[in-house]
Amino acid sequence: MSPDEKLKQLGIELPPAPRPLGSYVAARQSGDLLFISGMLPLVGGELKRTGLVGKDLTPEEGQEEARIAAINGLAVLRDAAGGFDKVAGCVKVTGYIASASGFTGQPGVLNAVSDLVAEVFGEAGKHARVAVGVPVLPMGAAVEVEFIFELEPRGA
Repeated sequence: MSPDEKLKQLGIELPPAPRPLGSYVAARQSGDLLFISGMLPLVGGELKRTGLVGKDLTPEEGQEEARIAAINGLAVLRDAAGGFDKVAGCVKVTGYIASASGFTGQPGVLNAVSDLVAEVFGEAGKHARVAVGVPVLPMGAAVEVEFIFELEPRGA
């Protein structure tokens, strides 16, 4: 099943790719790697929730925010790669989770991203990753996620 078919089966319609919030680009290709800038859980350009996971948000709410950020990342990937058919797989995910003092469940929050990417791309979606707790994120977001994807070699 193609990534587009899998998204449809999951009931996910990708939004327009979010625009950068500062002086950077949403994605940059180097060789066969596509680096996607940190994605926030924006819906219609706004955060639905803000705060620290483990204080203002439950871990489950953090997972919901992480999933939204991942969906935004997939929208950027689709646009930057010119479609999912050119994606060979996901290489790495880095997740930053705004965390309350003492909260250590960052890996569980980021599982929402890893699980979605693996669902959409199958074996090619399995990746290395880092889950980091931070005291604050842009706009008060609970989660920010960045990606590295491998593209099919040019001319392939």
